[in-house]
Amino acid sequence: MSAEPRINDRIRVPEVRLVGPSGEQVGIVPLAKALELAQEYDLDLVEVAATARPPVCKLMDYGKFKYESAMKAREARKNQAHTVIKEMKLRPKIDPHDYDTKKGHVVRFLKQGDKVKITIMFRGREQSRPELGFRLLQRLASDVEDLGFIESNPKQDGRNMIMVLGPHKKKTEAMAEAREAQAARKAERQGSSDAASQGETAEAQADAAEAPAETPSEA
Repeated sequence: MSAEPRINDRIRVPEVRLVGPSGEQVGIVPLAKALELAQEYDLDLVEVAATARPPVCKLMDYGKFKYESAMKAREARKNQAHTVIKEMKLRPKIDPHDYDTKKGHVVRFLKQGDKVKITIMFRGREQSRPELGFRLLQRLASDVEDLGFIESNPKQDGRNMIMVLGPHKKKTEAMAEAREAQAARKAERQGSSDAASQGETAEAQADAAEAPAETPSEA
């Protein structure tokens, strides 16, 4: 069945409880009268409560209503928070520079409100030293404890050891903070631009004031 409400001549009842364009209660009227009023206002008669007895209908611009509803739904989807699981892979004997780089990525993911799956990859003889991977995971968890927590403790999975970090901050909070920071940066850039423009204007006025006045030439 279609989720679309019945409108205008698709409404098949003898009478309706009519709501006016501004939300005012008109009362129970014959369907023919309601359709006549819709034509008079150049609006649609839309059934908004089909199960009521009699059904509730409202006078509205149905095309505009559908458009605005679609925009609201789109905005809601845009702002909907989806927690994403990112993955970061490390080697047990990772060098300090690479570790700092990988840790930076983990920090960024957690700040964004995403979970991070940390995978330690063992090769060859490294598989006989699982404690190396465990210590590395514990070190990483400690380094980012202000941003995240251990959601899934380190565990061996074949040649790999896996740990999952969860963010302290919810995804919605992270998104809101990111939007605020973006707005602040935009305002700062605009302020700098306005200040520069005012400075140029003031400089031009000063130059004009310092310029010698022209002396009228003798006839």
